[in-house]
Amino acid sequence: MFDRAVAWLLEAKVLLPGLSVLERAVARVRTRANARQHRLLIEAVTPDQRARLDDLVEVPEGVRQSPLDRLRDGPYIQSGREISRALARLAEIHAITSELPSTDQLPPGKVSALARFVVAAKAQAVARLPPDRRAATLLAFIHTLEASAGDDVIDLFDAVTTSMFAQAATASKEARLRSLRDLDAAALRLRDAAIIVLDPETPDEEVRAAIFHLISSDALAAAAERVGTLAEPHDDTYFTELRKHPRKIAYTPALLAGLDLGAAPAGRSLLEAVEYLRVVHSGRKRSGPVPTAFAPKAWQGQLKTADGSLDMTGYRLCVLDGLRRAIRRRDVFPVRSLRYADPRKGLLSGAAWEAARPAICRTVGVSASADEELGRLSRRLDLAYRETARRVPVNTAVAIVNTPVGPDLSVEHLEKFEEPPSLVALRIAVDARLPRLDLPELILEMHARTGFADLFTHASEGSARAEDIATSVCAVLVAEATNTGFEPLVRLDAPALRRSRLSWVKQNFLRAETLTIANAALVSAQNAVPLARRWGGGEVASADGLRFVVPVRTIHSGPNPRYFGQERGITWYNLASDQFTGLNAVTVPGTLRDSLNLLAVVLEQETELQPTQLTKLPFVSCHPASACGFRWFEASARLRLNSAFHLVQPIEKGMIYRRFSISPWRRRPN
Repeated sequence: MFDRAVAWLLEAKVLLPGLSVLERAVARVRTRANARQHRLLIEAVTPDQRARLDDLVEVPEGVRQSPLDRLRDGPYIQSGREISRALARLAEIHAITSELPSTDQLPPGKVSALARFVVAAKAQAVARLPPDRRAATLLAFIHTLEASAGDDVIDLFDAVTTSMFAQAATASKEARLRSLRDLDAAALRLRDAAIIVLDPETPDEEVRAAIFHLISSDALAAAAERVGTLAEPHDDTYFTELRKHPRKIAYTPALLAGLDLGAAPAGRSLLEAVEYLRVVHSGRKRSGPVPTAFAPKAWQGQLKTADGSLDMTGYRLCVLDGLRRAIRRRDVFPVRSLRYADPRKGLLSGAAWEAARPAICRTVGVSASADEELGRLSRRLDLAYRETARRVPVNTAVAIVNTPVGPDLSVEHLEKFEEPPSLVALRIAVDARLPRLDLPELILEMHARTGFADLFTHASEGSARAEDIATSVCAVLVAEATNTGFEPLVRLDAPALRRSRLSWVKQNFLRAETLTIANAALVSAQNAVPLARRWGGGEVASADGLRFVVPVRTIHSGPNPRYFGQERGITWYNLASDQFTGLNAVTVPGTLRDSLNLLAVVLEQETELQPTQLTKLPFVSCHPASACGFRWFEASARLRLNSAFHLVQPIEKGMIYRRFSISPWRRRPN
């Protein structure tokens, strides 16, 4: 507002007032706008409702936590009991929000900004706010928390049910392996009897006598019974293991009652089954047949008992399995959600889409006709197959080999090219000329060149800034990136580096949105470097990731013995441009499929680069001891700073090409 006011005064040839006068005018406008926003939020709030909101930040007698601290503390442990506790938390939040007015009259961004302050600030700081601002802030927070708490329930439900079904599959395989010895012995007895039956030299009237002479009737009956018991289909063993612990799904009634779900066309049959279970759990009677259209073929036999009646345990398990898969595909979604909302929300439809279709198709380079585009892709695929089939016979490095699972393509390893002596000499010469530089100095220099630290704003979006706040922001980034904590950075003689200042900055300034904005500024700065433009124009990006073991309890970690052993971990999935800058990154539980996150990583990046081609790189696994946030790409000195929420990734490459050591805030000679 200040810059635009100055530009207007210059254009209108108005004699400029003093800077302080203009600053005060802008501050008054901001104050009036914020006051109007608070007034619009609370104009429908009654005195009783305001008192209930104020009670959220008050610590009750004999309790150590305020309701605000308790409600914003989400679940940590992956278990069925934790789902019940998370549902109780969601129900308590529902009870509060059901009596409060809606926040739909304001833009969602403004409401989220108010809610972010409560997430970062202490309850005492919220309690000290002016009455109107406190009520508006708490109202925005409790509505946002309702969606966030529902997402926590879904995260927990997905982790617990996935683990339950995986354990049942493992147990069925182990039970099958344990029974193989007995099954083989019984099968061999039956084989001996079958040999006699099939022997043409044994008369038909003497077959029974010959069999019982070789094997007693009791032994033969026991072998037949044993085979019938052990040789059951694999699915039956799997479902038997699932049914052994019905208490594991005791949370089902509360889960289905606590989540307000919607469905896309592909998930409506499952939503009907969910509604049926809600009616059954409530004790009411439902007319009409039981919904079973959603059940896969493998589950059909588990929905009814031997007499044809409904098997409630099997039906619940089938609904939970279908719900888990449908939420992942977004065929079923919560009505109020931040992470699992309806994917069609915000899409153009009807006349608006028909008007925008030609321009959008022209922008992305596809045909406006689906049949024409599918035909073009089919022709390209057919041509690629034919070209590959033509080249395989003459390519000695490629062979078709037979494997237990069928034919497979085998490609020989490429031979290694030795580095020429000139390249080795060049590397040594360049390395000798690189000055040593402390990491904090590099971060501060990047701030001096780009001003990225000024883009970190307070959670309240207030305009007041503490002195040398950029220094404090850079120090916190170094502490988060290197996992050293504040101790190596604290200096009592520098107010910007005192522990209280660093803790305050981390709590109020380091957020996903501020890190994203700062990252976009750094990407833009590097895009202006001529050398970076020689590397690429930003149209090509590579997607890869790092896997980390998580040593603390969290519902956002997942198991994978191949990468994490007996522990749990996460995958840091990121997108890097051909200019060696990081565009975006997300953290996903365990080793979730890349396809579920790739589009989100690409489409939600907010830099000025717009990649149109993607390449996939292999993942790298890291132990917590090495998870310092640094990673080097080949022939690059791009530094990424990994924070608790997001990344400040790119540092100018080409302009800064140095060796540096990690000895924070202690200058040493180059």
